Amino acid sequence: MPSPWWRSAVIYQVYIRSFADGNGDGLGDIAGLRARLDHLGELGVDALWINPWYPSPMADAGYDVADYRDVEPRYGTLAEAEALIAEAHQRDLRVLLDIVPNHTSSEHPWFRAAVAGGPGAAARERYLFRPGRGAGGEQPPNDWHSVFGGPAWTRVTEPDGHPGQWYLHLFDPGQPDVNWEHPEVRADFVRTLEFWFDRGVDGFRIDVAHSLIKEAGLPNLGELRFARPRIEVDGELVRAPWTAHPHWDRDEVHEVYREWRAIADAYDPPRVFVAEAWVDEPERLSRYVRGDELHTAFNFDYLTAPWQAAALRKTIDETLAEHAAVGAPPTWVLSNHDVARHVSRYARADQSVRRTYLRQLSEVPADEELGRRRGRAAVLLTLALPGGAYVYQGEELGLPEVEDLPDEVLADPTWVRSGYTDRGRDGCRVPIPWSGDRPPYGFGAQQTWLPQPAGWGPLTVAAQTGDPDSMLEHYRAALRLRRDTPQLGDGELRWRPECGPDVLSFDRGPGFGCLVNFGPDPTALPDGVRIVLASDPLDEDGRVPADVAVWFAG
Repeated sequence: MPSPWWRSAVIYQVYIRSFADGNGDGLGDIAGLRARLDHLGELGVDALWINPWYPSPMADAGYDVADYRDVEPRYGTLAEAEALIAEAHQRDLRVLLDIVPNHTSSEHPWFRAAVAGGPGAAARERYLFRPGRGAGGEQPPNDWHSVFGGPAWTRVTEPDGHPGQWYLHLFDPGQPDVNWEHPEVRADFVRTLEFWFDRGVDGFRIDVAHSLIKEAGLPNLGELRFARPRIEVDGELVRAPWTAHPHWDRDEVHEVYREWRAIADAYDPPRVFVAEAWVDEPERLSRYVRGDELHTAFNFDYLTAPWQAAALRKTIDETLAEHAAVGAPPTWVLSNHDVARHVSRYARADQSVRRTYLRQLSEVPADEELGRRRGRAAVLLTLALPGGAYVYQGEELGLPEVEDLPDEVLADPTWVRSGYTDRGRDGCRVPIPWSGDRPPYGFGAQQTWLPQPAGWGPLTVAAQTGDPDSMLEHYRAALRLRRDTPQLGDGELRWRPECGPDVLSFDRGPGFGCLVNFGPDPTALPDGVRIVLASDPLDEDGRVPADVAVWFAG
């Protein structure tokens, strides 16, 4: 019996507003995606995951959902969405959508009714409204923080015009958290799953899957701002042991996912889920992918690991061990819409610390050629590991983080919420270039919603197609070989024992292996092997140079 497709799938993330513009308004849309589906087929991925395309006031780029069972008019129509799903299936591409269960938009009919109803209204029970502290209730109910900066509470003006209760929003004020203890909330999200499954959607990526449930009484955080605070050990900041947190990774959340799994399994073929769960600990992550819960989960420990052999081997070993314990396949991801692009993270010569976000990259200078070299090696390492993998749109072109966007175009709510000190995530969300030597590079409009750099002409799909040395053709070759090589995808990994501390080398079943050199000096390949694919040329002695990866046979 063949293994389920999702255990080995390579899934392409479509950040829809930045993928392709089909109607000329500067914003990516469903029409643009439909027109560019062949790019994904030629790339060689198995599925696409589309960031939220639901009606939204766009306080957070669509992660503030006003209607979970329709399509944002700026992106298209429900009929166009259904056509896209059908056209993707014709190309043997499965389709995953994003679902946002932790919060709705403040423009959602539920929240409007909650505010209009006043204190004690039944509609407020679907959210987390609380009286403020202090004599006049002028202080937030507790000390919780918004991920985007500032307090996680906003006070409403009551129908009589007076300041009233506060509502919880772990993200933007336009994203009020819903109360997952309320039966109507649970039932309505089940209806949303079924609505899209009935239209052929193959699965969902679950936004902030580690949240949803909050501790009864909503106690103060105190010093416990994160689920795993950093502590100093021998002068280095490391993660403290896991400890219970009042709103992240509560054990009660797994009851929700057991119910969702039963719904997905009732379809033929069964639908699938991937969790966005920032829990940073393999043992905690593996709880989300137990046999009766979600299918896979993003591996953020791998994404945030520095370009170092020891750090990557540690996260690979821990990930494989914990997933094997529950019989689930791991997934591997280098970039997404929330972090700085990995070629720019790897472009920092100093990899002694984790630098995940733009604010951390600005601390040290970049070497763009070094970043591209490491990026080419990183994709071979990633696609050689057991399980599935994700490709974030544009990484196949080698797109860097745009680190110098003008202040006036920044759209990420982090920019405002941080008091204009954290430039946020817009640098990885710049629309991708398709053709031509100047903006908008075939994206569609003359002015894109975020400006593209003037020097991206050599990075377009058209410029790279057919160039055997380009990043795009490197990705195409790697994905083609991965699909044609039985040893890759789901399965086992065996480390080769003869490697030094700066080299990772492993076998993926009989006759196929991978070697990555992280050190400054060239290293030899195993005796008697044949090179299948290398991220860059070997030296004149046939040795693997620094920051180069090789797939080999024999």
